[in-house]
Amino acid sequence: MKIYKTHELTPATLPLSETDKLWLYNGLDCCVTAEVLEVLLPQLDAVTRAIYELELALQQPVLEMRLRGVLVDQDKRDEVIANYESQIREYQSQADWLIWGGVGCEQLNWRSPQQLNKLFYEVLRIPPILRHGRTTVDRNALEKLRQYFYAQPIVTRILRMRDLAKKIGVLKTEIDPDGRIRTSYNIAGTTTGRFSSSLSDFGTGGNLQNIEELLREVFVADPGMKFAYIDLEQAESRLVGAIEWNLFNDGTYLEACESGDLHTSVCRMAWGDKVKWTGDLKKDRDLAEQPFYREHSYRHMAKVLGHGTNYNGQPYTMEQHTKLEQNLINDFQLVYFRAFPAHKKWHAAVAESLRRDGFLVSLSGRRRWFFGRRDDDATIREAIAYDPQGSVGDILNRGMLQVWRAKKVQLLLQVHDAILIQYPDKREVEDAIIPAMRKIIQVPVPLRNGRTLVIPAEAKVGYNWGAFSEKNGDGLKKFTGTDDRRRLRWPKTDILDRRLS
Repeated sequence: MKIYKTHELTPATLPLSETDKLWLYNGLDCCVTAEVLEVLLPQLDAVTRAIYELELALQQPVLEMRLRGVLVDQDKRDEVIANYESQIREYQSQADWLIWGGVGCEQLNWRSPQQLNKLFYEVLRIPPILRHGRTTVDRNALEKLRQYFYAQPIVTRILRMRDLAKKIGVLKTEIDPDGRIRTSYNIAGTTTGRFSSSLSDFGTGGNLQNIEELLREVFVADPGMKFAYIDLEQAESRLVGAIEWNLFNDGTYLEACESGDLHTSVCRMAWGDKVKWTGDLKKDRDLAEQPFYREHSYRHMAKVLGHGTNYNGQPYTMEQHTKLEQNLINDFQLVYFRAFPAHKKWHAAVAESLRRDGFLVSLSGRRRWFFGRRDDDATIREAIAYDPQGSVGDILNRGMLQVWRAKKVQLLLQVHDAILIQYPDKREVEDAIIPAMRKIIQVPVPLRNGRTLVIPAEAKVGYNWGAFSEKNGDGLKKFTGTDDRRRLRWPKTDILDRRLS
């Protein structure tokens, strides 16, 4: 192979053969990488080096998860899709009857924004709802249209059909020939340090970090294996409490997190006498799990309300997420900030640090620069949320790395504040593995004044990723020391098994 010197590369001396061109291209790639490295190395201090080494180490378990994927029960998937499609046909029939019999219009395509605009704003003459200066029939608009008596039954069915169509789209995500679905993880894909997820390296699959609970039943453990879903309990809330302890020596919120069920307590604060609370936290937890909005319970919405307030969410914005009236959110926040006064002090401290330095260092040791206007409300809210969210991601990933290094289980998925693993379906193995993994995934974080933050891990076990119920006997069930169930449903096994050992 001919060696080219940089000063010799002119239009007249460029290599002519394709092989020489490829060698040259490869060499330039190496040279540019080396030049970038020379600039980056001086920037590695104690803070950045620790995060760099963590993300370097994470490439091994992440690659393994990307290659392994998760088995899909294709018969169950087809069954669920058929059920959803049947529901859509039924809702479509009802909507057609309402539109023809009640309004006197011909049938319309509920997927067509143009036809829906015409129905609601021209035929029914409802005052137009605008977005960016144009009429819209997006979800927020349709939910506002439900307040009109004659539009309500039509809108309800359209929203339901849209939800079902979205679920079908997720379930029809392309899987690989071996019957597994895969995702790719970008270790450095977000500004907070959390993973992002997208199509697999084979162009199949998709984002498996945001699969909603109702669709998880089709993801199943391999034959002879069993799932465990291990998540960090109230992780972001505990991080907020830890930050306030470090800044102000105020442990009020952290102690509230550690003393019981924080989200049920917040739920009781938010809804007051609208729910017949008993005063018993365990019984009130069951009451809080009642449906409130769409598939979300009172407790889930209280969790959203508490998180939103923690991150300096304003009532107008939070109204869109919680579906609570602004005056109720105002009342809640008055009570909430009186109970946890360090929240406002923390918000002010973040705003001051951002204005002064332009960067923040999280509790987990990750430095982030903020390039937006430092006095802008959106930038400040982003900075407030950065530390709890980023630290949870780092703590979980350190724990996940420890689980992987233990070589006792197979890693399948990382889901923001939880991991999905599988292990041999033997009772004696499970009874030893689950307590060990719950302990291994916990990463102690030293705090000031001799205190240590340890976020407890909860484990649920089962043969598919859905929640346990009478209809889903193979679903995930909280592990309380042992689980005597045996697998009820077996996926087809007439496919190539490409499992990693």
